[in-house]
Amino acid sequence: MLALSRCSLRMYNSLVERCFRDCVDTFRRKTLDKQEESCVRGCAEKFMKHSMRVGLRFAEINQGVATPD
Repeated sequence: MLALSRCSLRMYNSLVERCFRDCVDTFRRKTLDKQEESCVRGCAEKFMKHSMRVGLRFAEINQGVATPD
């Protein structure tokens, strides 16, 4: 259970770091402007879709390995 929590935290931290680095250019204000907000939203959606796709692919591979032919 602890390993799963660590993995989730690592994924979250990776998402935050990557999207922040790609989308936020300056620190003009406390809040994100519309362009930054849109970029972060798109980045997060792309990251989550990719993570889900990878997870499904691993599940397919594991299922194929677990089932004898």
